[in-house]
Amino acid sequence: MLTCKQLVLCAGLLAAAGCTTVPITGRRQLSLVSDAEVISLAQQQYAEVLRTSPRSTNAEQTALVKRVGQRIQQAVESYFSSQNAQAQLAGYQWEYNLLEDKQENAWCMPGGKVAVYTGILPTTQDENGLAVVMAHEIAHAVAKHGSERLSQGLVQQYGGQALSAALASNAPGTQQLALQAFGVGSSVGLLKYGRSQETEADHLGLIFMALAGYDPNGAIAFWQRMDARGGQASPPEFLSTHPSNGTRIADIQRELPEAQKYYKPR
Repeated sequence: MLTCKQLVLCAGLLAAAGCTTVPITGRRQLSLVSDAEVISLAQQQYAEVLRTSPRSTNAEQTALVKRVGQRIQQAVESYFSSQNAQAQLAGYQWEYNLLEDKQENAWCMPGGKVAVYTGILPTTQDENGLAVVMAHEIAHAVAKHGSERLSQGLVQQYGGQALSAALASNAPGTQQLALQAFGVGSSVGLLKYGRSQETEADHLGLIFMALAGYDPNGAIAFWQRMDARGGQASPPEFLSTHPSNGTRIADIQRELPEAQKYYKPR
């Protein structure tokens, strides 16, 4: 939670540095870090994850992750091209890896670096279910939620200090701040961003998967399965930074008619 002093500082930084706008939703967000900086940092962190995490040896599942990722990537690139906004994807070097880990988790770093954990595949069940997850995670990256969270963290921990200076200082927690900002390290898949960012990624994800030829209605069944697996372990919504599965499903149901307009089965 930002203190009053930090909120004042944040307002000043916003005025000085301006904001960026999330595609489709039009929400304005804090942006104190350049795309080049955040993508460079994400590439470093992604390489470290791959160095320390075993990749799946299941060729069929690995190929599935790459196929779904590439279809969503193409849909995203086509959408931005249609909006004359290709510059927003500048520096992206898409990559998809399936990591051998029982976590029900997946994430996409800024710049299109995607990881899916084998532990989530029983819940995704099929290609369309996997598309729900990957479109949601890619939406986080495209909406620049990682950059937004990193900017917020710089305000909270370093008073708005530039990223380069914060990293150069080797202050404890700086690298961890980056991992948290990019949604890496949580053992609870898909639930590590703030509530508004999660809702926004659901919204964009539905549209991106529909553009890729996947049925957005599958998001309802996926989150119902996640809800069933969570059971009584899920915290009350008011104690959580993310929407409850029930709220999330209701939000998705409300947004489905818009997503359906983009859906053309392949």
